[in-house]
Amino acid sequence: MTTESMQNPTPEDPPAWGTSTMTPPPSDPPGASPPDDRLHRGGQGRMVAGVAVGLADYFDIDPTLVRVGFVALSLLGGLAVPLYLAGWLLIPERGADQSVAEELLARERRH
Repeated sequence: MTTESMQNPTPEDPPAWGTSTMTPPPSDPPGASPPDDRLHRGGQGRMVAGVAVGLADYFDIDPTLVRVGFVALSLLGGLAVPLYLAGWLLIPERGADQSVAEELLARERRH
């Protein structure tokens, strides 16, 4: 490779040492909303209140694993039912700003 080809590389020349041939990832289109990385209930594959699907989405795992965990906790002392109810009360629905508990408290404060 000559000095001239290093300054003006042609498509046939290999990239100079230490240079990257990778192009940067494309930027998000204008007006696109960032991905929602908050914990929420519901989504695709929802069965009861969406707690298992919401937890699975948040931790990026299969919802079946979360459901098996709830079943195991219910068999090992019954802890799954209060945890699921707490999740239903405290985790907001997808697209909602407030959880069920927050909505109930806000309603009581208005009275």
